[in-house]
Amino acid sequence: MTKFLRTGIAVWLVSKICLTLASAQMSDPALTDGLKLLDEARTTLDDGALTSAQTYFAKLTQQHPENAAYFYELARVHAYRSSAWSMRGEKKKAEHTLDVAITAALQSLKLEDKSSDAHSLLADLYGRKIGFGVGMFAGPKYGPKVQAENKRAQELDPNNPRVFASLGRQYLEAPHMFGGDVDKAIASFRKSIELDPKSDEAYVWLAVALRKKGDKAGADQALQQALQLNPRSVFAKSTAKKH
Repeated sequence: MTKFLRTGIAVWLVSKICLTLASAQMSDPALTDGLKLLDEARTTLDDGALTSAQTYFAKLTQQHPENAAYFYELARVHAYRSSAWSMRGEKKKAEHTLDVAITAALQSLKLEDKSSDAHSLLADLYGRKIGFGVGMFAGPKYGPKVQAENKRAQELDPNNPRVFASLGRQYLEAPHMFGGDVDKAIASFRKSIELDPKSDEAYVWLAVALRKKGDKAGADQALQQALQLNPRSVFAKSTAKKH
């Protein structure tokens, strides 16, 4: 079998798996209802909304321990809850919740390793662990994991907007000596937006990167776009208040 043919078959298999997962999500009313709760939680970062989404998906994972998608969404809920704790200055609670998110993401990947979204999410979660680390130890421990998960996510789906957003955060938050690059971060966020123009969070991250670059006008424009897409976004509003 030629290398070209093997590559073609591999691409077809991944595409089929992605289509199957997408079809399953569309035909799963429980997942659809849960995503509505999750959208409210990530928009408001309100404790009540986060608790509702967490309780909902935790129950689904208990009822369907074989369902990777439910564990993935539960990991997302915990990730947003960790962000909410961080915004309130509750570092210990934020880090503990982050660890819970990592556990859920790993379980999702244990059930379905070919999920580009789950690998991308895990990369983000490992990246946040670096921020909670002490001294110079967290970077060497989690930095390679971030890169490996993002690489795997991109191999599985080269046109996944969440992957480019995660890559953007990797470039944005890593020190220059470990591959940090603001220009690459901006390019990654712009590519994510190109693939998913309705992602208000990607616009906020683009604003953060542009602000770091010194482009205040561009950052303000990106934030305005984010708030047009999601006027209630606490993430966008809190970022807009920072100078």
